[in-house]
Amino acid sequence: MITRGRGSAATVRSYRVACRCLQFLWGLTDAPAAISEKEPGGCDVRTRSSKRRTNFGCEPNLGSTYPYSAAKCEWKRARLAPRAACIDLEERRNVRTEPRVLLDATAIPAERGGVGRYVDSLAAALDAQGTALSIVCQTADAGQFASLAPHSRIVPIATELSSRPARLTWEQTTLPRLARRLPVDVIHSPHYTMPLRAGVPVVVTLHDATFFSDQQLHLGVKGRFFRGWTRTSLRLAAVCVVPSVATATELRRVVSADPQRLVVAHHGVDSERFHRPSAAEIAAAADYLKLEAKGWIAFLGTLEPRKNVPALIRAYVRAAADARDRASFPALVLAGSPGWDQAIEPALAAVPVDLQVLRAGHLPVEMLSGFLGGAALVTYPSLGEGFGLPVLEAMACGAAVLTTRRLSLPEVGGEAVAYSDVGAGDIAEALSSLLFDPTRRRELAAAAVARAAEFTWANSAQCHQEAYDRAAALGKAR
Repeated sequence: MITRGRGSAATVRSYRVACRCLQFLWGLTDAPAAISEKEPGGCDVRTRSSKRRTNFGCEPNLGSTYPYSAAKCEWKRARLAPRAACIDLEERRNVRTEPRVLLDATAIPAERGGVGRYVDSLAAALDAQGTALSIVCQTADAGQFASLAPHSRIVPIATELSSRPARLTWEQTTLPRLARRLPVDVIHSPHYTMPLRAGVPVVVTLHDATFFSDQQLHLGVKGRFFRGWTRTSLRLAAVCVVPSVATATELRRVVSADPQRLVVAHHGVDSERFHRPSAAEIAAAADYLKLEAKGWIAFLGTLEPRKNVPALIRAYVRAAADARDRASFPALVLAGSPGWDQAIEPALAAVPVDLQVLRAGHLPVEMLSGFLGGAALVTYPSLGEGFGLPVLEAMACGAAVLTTRRLSLPEVGGEAVAYSDVGAGDIAEALSSLLFDPTRRRELAAAAVARAAEFTWANSAQCHQEAYDRAAALGKAR
């Protein structure tokens, strides 16, 4: 049974308010007012009206005044109106060889977790390969995206979207108008949700299928929210991007997803941020964690039920019982957002006083190479992932990694990581075997670096470009 940790009540309220807002918005479209657990939610794809507003990007309050300003409004009308009158829109589209893409990065939090690192890295790779890219983001992120994607158009929104309901309402009402204003050929919504009436084809990233296959591992209202949006996006999006073959297979199994509308795009690894650390980087991580006198076993991820952290803590205690010198036994460091798995607290309470389990919280990105690469072992005993980015990042840092064979994790780790089952006893046995075998850990570390090099954001960006091309072709065919 899942119990809610501190702060989860606010999360539940946020998702409930978001669901109510979206039920209202769905009521304004051809979609049903609510998403059923039994029947796929969303609306049928209908023929849109051919009537279009012609304001040439001068509609106010659609976002930041950058790169447009109100002062340019009349100039743009005067300049563009004669051309708009004599050049057919479809003719102009047919001349263009690649689609113009609007990446919606407004949902990315300031503390970059896995999805945040995905959007950042994808934006940089798309920009580097020459995609005609516009990025709409929160004002606080504008500088970072300008640095990551210097050849792309950065569009900061004028109003801070500090809550899920506010952002989702903006996505449904303002994002489609912004897409017309720029204009673009495809919208990419990188985190499950999408504008229901976008006016242009939409590509949606669906990060995993565990909201269906392992419903008990997610908060009830959050699970319903993401199951509903997954079904809706599978119905309405022109193309859905998934990060692994395992996720595509699960979506076909649990919700009968159309394989022709799924594009698998493995995540990559940022080699500048995640690399074999120097001695100074390892020392900085040890100093930050106050673990100068001993090594550590690393875990990186949100402390949620599917990460299986209570079993890891119990396994750590069992493995330490087999150690000859418990005083020098590595500490277990749990890094990542707090999550809502309250079963962690009883597991921590049972840890003997001579062992150290540290909850490090969210670590700065610049600290992660030293933290992962400097660990005696990186553990990730997950019950299921859509991809498993922390595993790949640890491999790139030259870490020996212990994970499970659930869903996508073998697709990422291959033969370059060690595996165990998900029970505390199985994890403890694997921990002991690896901690007391430095030769095996060195072999895994070398294999991990080579394996991680196969996953690049450049390759991922090419797969995303394929998704954009498919979506744009569908838009032209309408």
